[in-house]
Amino acid sequence: MARNRVCAFLVLLSFFFGAGTAAAAELHGTLLKIQRSGTIVIGHRESSVPFSYLTDSGPPMGYSIDLCLRIVEKVKDVVGRADLKVDYVLVDPKTRILLVANGTVDIECGSTTNNLTRQQQVDFANTTFITGTKLLVKKGSGIQEIEDMGGKSIALTQGTTNERAIKAIAARQNLDLRILPVKDHAEGFQAMESGRVDAFATDHILLHGLAAESESPDNYEVVGRFLSYDPYGMIVRRDDSNFRLVVNTVLADLFRSGEIDAIYAKWFDPLGVPQTDLLKAAFQIQAWPN
Repeated sequence: MARNRVCAFLVLLSFFFGAGTAAAAELHGTLLKIQRSGTIVIGHRESSVPFSYLTDSGPPMGYSIDLCLRIVEKVKDVVGRADLKVDYVLVDPKTRILLVANGTVDIECGSTTNNLTRQQQVDFANTTFITGTKLLVKKGSGIQEIEDMGGKSIALTQGTTNERAIKAIAARQNLDLRILPVKDHAEGFQAMESGRVDAFATDHILLHGLAAESESPDNYEVVGRFLSYDPYGMIVRRDDSNFRLVVNTVLADLFRSGEIDAIYAKWFDPLGVPQTDLLKAAFQIQAWPN
């Protein structure tokens, strides 16, 4: 009888130790890469105010960066690396998908629209913001809607959903629209500011941010109806459900606890952009229970 108890005890010990070994072995893909390298690589933007942008000094900052840094803290626990370092890699609309897909960047923390075309190359975490294409113009321009742009010029950031939306509308409505392709939002704003174009089109919240950061914010206005629907999400690699689950767990916790409201207010209240009913609903829907 005693021998049977000892055998049972040994079996139980082997189960628990075996379970621990299996749990450790579950790390693969991005999480394993991070554990082995001791570094998580965050892709960031240069001028996507207030989501992800650079100032004259220091690391990138913004709403998306704050959310990603909360994710980093969770990743430290999951991979067992309290000493985890953060490396930042600058991305733009042309490189952000590629650099995540090829493993250079572990997570892109910017202002990227989640759509089905992009999901063929990468995966997206839960939605953190909802916006759409609008126009930024100088006050007094007489431009209020895209239909007022006939015979005028517009700057469009290459490789964005906004570029596709504006071109589709122009073709559908036979608008005589002169398009200036630009590499990023800062260049698009400068083109409009300098008078090279009559308008710059991108996500409405980015337009508010660009105007607010300019030397003369009162000279500009965001006009028109929404010309596209753009839900933002952080980009992660495809077929890596373990890492995506870690990211979504952090976001769901923030949504469920209400902490997201304070983080949102920090970045958007200065711009006078409150949460929309649609965004509030998205936060509630994605507040998955533990």
